[in-house]
Amino acid sequence: MVGAARTSAARLRQYISSQTGWRRRGLACAAGSLSVLAMAPFFLWPVLFLTLPVLVWLIDAPAPGQSPLRAATHDGWWYGFGYFFFGLFWIGEAFLVEADIFAWMIPFAITLMPAGLAVFTAAACAAAKLAWRPGLSRILVLAVTMALAEYLRGHVFTGFPWNILGYALTGDDIAMQAAGIFGIYGLTLWTVVICATPLVMLATVAPPRDVTTAIVSLTVLPLAALYAYGFAILPVTPLETVEGVKIRIVQPSVPQHHKWAREKQGEIFNDHLILSRTNEAGQSFGLAGITHVVWPEAAMPFLPLATPQAISAIGELLPPSAHLVAGALRLENSNIGDEVRPGVRAKNKVFNSMIVFGPDGQAEAIYDKVHLVPFGEYLPFSETLEQIGLEALTRIRGGFAVGPRPRPLLAVPGLPAVGPLICYEAIFPGAVIQGNERPDLLINVTNDGWFGNTTGPYQHMHQSRLRAVEEGLPLVRAANNGVSAMIDPYGRLTRSIALNVRGVIDVSLPKPRPMPVYARYGELSFLVTLMLFALAAQCLLSYPFSRVNIGS
Repeated sequence: MVGAARTSAARLRQYISSQTGWRRRGLACAAGSLSVLAMAPFFLWPVLFLTLPVLVWLIDAPAPGQSPLRAATHDGWWYGFGYFFFGLFWIGEAFLVEADIFAWMIPFAITLMPAGLAVFTAAACAAAKLAWRPGLSRILVLAVTMALAEYLRGHVFTGFPWNILGYALTGDDIAMQAAGIFGIYGLTLWTVVICATPLVMLATVAPPRDVTTAIVSLTVLPLAALYAYGFAILPVTPLETVEGVKIRIVQPSVPQHHKWAREKQGEIFNDHLILSRTNEAGQSFGLAGITHVVWPEAAMPFLPLATPQAISAIGELLPPSAHLVAGALRLENSNIGDEVRPGVRAKNKVFNSMIVFGPDGQAEAIYDKVHLVPFGEYLPFSETLEQIGLEALTRIRGGFAVGPRPRPLLAVPGLPAVGPLICYEAIFPGAVIQGNERPDLLINVTNDGWFGNTTGPYQHMHQSRLRAVEEGLPLVRAANNGVSAMIDPYGRLTRSIALNVRGVIDVSLPKPRPMPVYARYGELSFLVTLMLFALAAQCLLSYPFSRVNIGS
């Protein structure tokens, strides 16, 4: 049986290595495309046991007429293009919200972005080829360069660490706990090694004992260790909660094409008020027993601080000592009656904000978003591009302004110190907390209604869960159309509202867990792991089973 498996693996390796031209490119692209199944919401991570070996075998055998370095670069780019094309196709949904203005851009958005991101995968494969040697060491080399490329992808320019490969090992509550040690970039190292080793080693001519040793050492034992750690650290009893705090999370599920229609503003605002007074059973009992209400990003499609009627209505909603945390637009130095209109340049800076309203309806604290979405919330080179008719998706001329850095904590009366996160600020590992002060709670407000009923909102939600694991903090998530949830400091969903469901959940607030390794040391834990993997790759060159000429 093992012999048959090795024969099949060797034949598969030979077939893949012999491909040239468009077949080779298509094969690399298909491997990358299938790898997306390892991400949310599918978490079919065993697919990587096939797709990562395909990438290794392509790098092993350059196409005829190409230099090894150039061939590895091309193979890596096609793999990355397939991965990002199918992993990010949902971005095209945002251009259909105002299809008459933006639909023509869809082909460019869903191809050019994956093409650009694939450069990081190409660079990883090219860098790996520089240190490529026949044998097991090349798997560790690829793990190191892929993890470095993912790290750079999360930091270069504005950074876009979406669907980092390490998320493949975080599909269940147990396995994801390792992110508290290594962070998501560190888990990328383990993902490549765990998933690439079995099939690559089965396809070699190494002695059976060496093959078994490699698979046990680099796949079986690491997987067992990940799950053993998760089992050991996850509490089996309910977590202690913050006394005297009860939070109502509101998910209005406002259709995105209604969001900024002026004639819908009052209806949308009133809907938020009605939902806030309604309990989980759909009964309008007000806010008795509720201390805090959380609304999603840009919940009010107008300037509430310039709208006395809104302030008055919020004051009527909130009982004494209760507070509302809501996403809203804010105009610097606004006056009563000011508006922000699509396609019109505002008179002052416009911020995408999280505002804390007190029981009198007045703003008590404000956080202005720091990490803005390129082409969504602002247009790079806007002065030039706006002159030729291009706009950001939010259609605010000049784009949103950047809030003060480092990201401050948000003071919400009755809650422990809050780390505010608006929209995709929650996808950046190691950056959800800035400055020297550490919060005891993360609040993420977002509007994923842009992306419809696709994989995008599920991917966004899952990445938010990993920030809770890495930081050891509870996370309150209010999303316009879902998924809204209370996430405990171990990344578990204690309560949630499904995608595109209108409703509320009333939740207690779990206390933080002891600070995880990653929260304490940040990216240092990843860099140390990276160096250990690089050292292991070098050391493996001295082992017999790592020197077998597998390319023959």
